Amino acid sequence: MPQSTDHTRPAGHLFAYFTGEDRTDGEQVRFTLSEGPGMSRWTELAAIPPLAPADGGARDPFLVRTANGSGFHLLATDLRIHGGAGWEEAIAHGSRSLLVWDSADLSSWEGPRRVEVMPERAGCVWAPEAVYDPGRDEYLVFWASTVYAEDDPGHHSPSYQRMFCATTKDFRNFGEPRAWLDTGYPVIDSTVVEDDGWFYRFTKDERLPGTPDAPDAKFVFVERSRELTSQEYEPVTHGVGRGVDGAPGVAHAEGPIVLAAPDRPGWLLLLDEFGDRGYMPFRADRLDSPKWRPATDPGGHTLPPGLRHGSVLPLTEAECAALRSLILAEA
Repeated sequence: MPQSTDHTRPAGHLFAYFTGEDRTDGEQVRFTLSEGPGMSRWTELAAIPPLAPADGGARDPFLVRTANGSGFHLLATDLRIHGGAGWEEAIAHGSRSLLVWDSADLSSWEGPRRVEVMPERAGCVWAPEAVYDPGRDEYLVFWASTVYAEDDPGHHSPSYQRMFCATTKDFRNFGEPRAWLDTGYPVIDSTVVEDDGWFYRFTKDERLPGTPDAPDAKFVFVERSRELTSQEYEPVTHGVGRGVDGAPGVAHAEGPIVLAAPDRPGWLLLLDEFGDRGYMPFRADRLDSPKWRPATDPGGHTLPPGLRHGSVLPLTEAECAALRSLILAEA
């Protein structure tokens, strides 16, 4: 489920992530657990084996708590760049499926299974996430894909990433995919959080920087809508990740993670400064704020180095205790 108007302070957080394509075992899902409700101390859950298909890689993991409390799902990109044919091949001829795991307790996972969600016209399916829609009692699953013309089966013509979506109730059967966010230029890595009757969508502008018509390339923009499935979100702000009011930001950002701040009122935004410092924290009092400021408070939210595009799940005390028992068992 997304973060919502329930800002009950969690007992801890579970971070699912991968480490990158520069190492043989980097494109696997790993987990780290925060020690307490704050996010300054973390312990890797080595007792949970890294998750990936036997014949590929897993990137961009996203944790989903089921709405009925029966367990959890984990979604990931079905992609391995290390030792592969490179990014251009992955964009035009990558997997059209997303990876899904299921768990009752966060410590043991069944899967993965590949769920094909795009037709042959698509070139890839990247960074899937899911949000529960209480009005429809179903989940909206969304991802980035390139698409090509029917008369271009070899996917040779130019294309660009745009956000697609489909609905599901069980993460096994999905509705027909449809375009959800098409700006006419490449966008990836949408994430959604609900608050006070609004759905806020954070998305990366994937255009190349340095051109006059793309001043916010490689940063994040924010929109909102009363209807989750709407194709007409209203703009909130853009260029998120840049420095504001004299405070330095990040050089570029992707993989946004948004959650209720665990230590004070307001919201926390984690942005992956890929190829550099990794995840960096930003703050705002409201989700409709025009400015997200770097979280510069000492001892605040220190994330382990090496974490790439992932997700954070707030936990109850019982869930934290169960995962801590795994740490003690391996000590």
